[in-house]
Amino acid sequence: MAGTFYPGDPERLAAMVDRDLADAMRELARDDPPPPAPKAVVVPHAGYVYSGPVAASAFARLAPRRGHIRRVVLLGPGHRVAVRSMAVPTVDAFATPLGVVPLDAEGVATARSCPGVEESDRAHAAEHSLEVQLPFLQRVLGEGWRLVPIVVGGATPGAVAQVLDSLWGGDDTLVVISSDLSHYHDYATAARLDRDTAAAIVGRRAEALAPERACGSHPLSGLLEEARRRDLPVELLDLRSSGDTAGDHDRVVGYGAFAVG
Repeated sequence: MAGTFYPGDPERLAAMVDRDLADAMRELARDDPPPPAPKAVVVPHAGYVYSGPVAASAFARLAPRRGHIRRVVLLGPGHRVAVRSMAVPTVDAFATPLGVVPLDAEGVATARSCPGVEESDRAHAAEHSLEVQLPFLQRVLGEGWRLVPIVVGGATPGAVAQVLDSLWGGDDTLVVISSDLSHYHDYATAARLDRDTAAAIVGRRAEALAPERACGSHPLSGLLEEARRRDLPVELLDLRSSGDTAGDHDRVVGYGAFAVG
């Protein structure tokens, strides 16, 4: 996705991510006391000019855990290859212009042992919903962490929650769910739909989500089911659309950022 969803040049990419994070950090600095670092975040996955500032509002919350997080469990919807339930890759690492992200072989094996999880490098090869999160994670977390990437197809909330439960770990494990919200409505309609969807997410009402309201509804529903089981709060951090960032108001895509725990 380098050169399309985000700059392919490492210096330009780092500068773009750092600028969005710095803006989000300034907003956080207004809170007294500062909010705790979340266990999980929900972030959008469009081109950075559209959704980067919204994603940064969640990733900035992770700054206190830099150097402490050792594993990131990243789930997002499949856009290119059909996946029946969920899929993990067989490779040892992913790469972005900012460097190599090693995979957590033990975590991948744990996910693979859950019902419905298959191996598919094809499902991951061109999947932007996961890849676009990596430069933000690289900049905010630094080095020393490993990745468990999971493309989610038609998995049930219960199946996703089971995978999350098996990988939940302690405070050195972070969960990231990649999802945009509504697609291609006019600005006012999208704003109304996305407010309703955000309320359902904050209310941990997985049953209220559908793909037309959130393209990552399947992984997101699983996280909400797990959050409800663990009685973890969900906080809305930012809610905007491409009409607020870099697009027109005729056909917009909605973006939300949320913190869990």
